[in-house]
Amino acid sequence: MIRVLRPRQRPSWQLVTPGVLLLCAFAIPGVLLIAGQGEPAFNGLDTTWQAYALGLHSPFWDGVNVFLNWAGYAGMIVFHVVLAISLLIWQRPMAAVFAAVSGTAVLALTQLAKAVVGRDRPEAAQVLTDTGSYPSGHVSTTTAFLAVLALLIGRWWMVLVAAIGVVAMMISRTYLSAHWLSDVLGGACLAAGIVLLMWWRFRDICVNENELADGRTIWTARASQRRQAARQAK
Repeated sequence: MIRVLRPRQRPSWQLVTPGVLLLCAFAIPGVLLIAGQGEPAFNGLDTTWQAYALGLHSPFWDGVNVFLNWAGYAGMIVFHVVLAISLLIWQRPMAAVFAAVSGTAVLALTQLAKAVVGRDRPEAAQVLTDTGSYPSGHVSTTTAFLAVLALLIGRWWMVLVAAIGVVAMMISRTYLSAHWLSDVLGGACLAAGIVLLMWWRFRDICVNENELADGRTIWTARASQRRQAARQAK
């Protein structure tokens, strides 16, 4: 797997500009919700989409979305930890820091936004939920993990996988009546904006670190050192 890691140099504006715009796309609906004292500020779109999602229900999709309910939050936190540890093993300590800091920042800011906005969730949610509907924590954590992977791997197919994964989680949260449509859009914008701005700061060192590692894992590096020591002893 290590050989598919190919983080790429990109002009700063390609990271900063979309990152700031995405954060604005998250913040503006949040301000509107606060101004409306937590009531759905986008009633027409939100209620229309929720009615459509309710019409999709079936035993098969219920089972799929119960799994996504676990994978999108607890699962993604576990995946993020595993990713950071794997990067350390593969001698990418700064890439591990990037992954860990991005995931932690997204999780913390999502919970802060939920508390500040104080939006009520849709009625009749099919899964256990905490307080605060905007933004969606499942979507933000999923977006953070997949965006970090896409930036580190640096391949078009990972970008496609990330996009499909985020959209699937967005649909899942509305299917389960756990969130309004605007909640899942806000979660995706918040996480993507944070990860892009984090990558702007970590990009150069992660690219150099990957080149210096030259595809070696920590155990192959140690094996090479032992062979060199054995030759010198002879």
